Amino acid sequence: MMDYLQRARFFKTKKRLGQNFLINGEVIADIIDYANITKEDTILEIGPGVGFVTEQLVKKAKKVIAVELDEEAIKELEKLGADNLQIVHNDILKTDLSALTEDKVKVVANIPYYITSPIIAHLLGEIDDLNNKNRSKIVDIILMVQEEVARRIVATEKSSAKQYGLLTILSQFWADCSIIRTVGRRSFYPAPKVNSALVYMKVKEMPKLKLNDYSHFRKTVKSAFAQRRKTLKNCLVNSGFDKETVSKVILEMGLDENIRGEKLSIEQFGELSEKLLSQKTGN
Repeated sequence: MMDYLQRARFFKTKKRLGQNFLINGEVIADIIDYANITKEDTILEIGPGVGFVTEQLVKKAKKVIAVELDEEAIKELEKLGADNLQIVHNDILKTDLSALTEDKVKVVANIPYYITSPIIAHLLGEIDDLNNKNRSKIVDIILMVQEEVARRIVATEKSSAKQYGLLTILSQFWADCSIIRTVGRRSFYPAPKVNSALVYMKVKEMPKLKLNDYSHFRKTVKSAFAQRRKTLKNCLVNSGFDKETVSKVILEMGLDENIRGEKLSIEQFGELSEKLLSQKTGN
């Protein structure tokens, strides 16, 4: 583990910031490999902490922009003394990426797990955010998340019901997602209670589906997952969709009327949303 553990111990981690520093040199090397960095690349690192990944990134990239909230961690980052490192003291969720650089960026992020979904939404934009200025800057994202969250990001309608949901659709709507590798809890200090995984997200130019109304699609999907134990039909009706229309569309699509939302593919959700919309507008 080189001296990562000693260096991490020396630093007082803050529970409230969800800090768990990656101290496994092999995993750090994998992140660097998968990021496939050249001297042309600008890297945006989210949550660099005390800089164990950062110090490898600055060797490879043209520039590294590190966004960190913790002032003490920033002091450690400054000790790296790298000319091509720009440290931004800010909360990533309040940072406009498009204002940081003219260049396209590759994102490397070892983020506090409790804000995974908000961060993905901030980087990619919501489902109906067609011209998101952060997303337009990003080539790809390497994200360290809880293993269970990684499974949700890459899930399909065939996965277990609790894996497939809003996070799945949000992630896959604007990116091709895959799991690079799992990472045991002992790879971190302090060790979290759960295992982690590295996820790769290749940002798409166009959304996964071509739809007439993306806001309606977002509302449909949100409604479908609003009450996990209920059928798709009941979820939609409880969210204000017309009961007759919902029954008619489910029948038209050849679905079982007791089907649950998590059994529909993203494409089927698109079809559902468009059909509900055209019934509503009477087309």
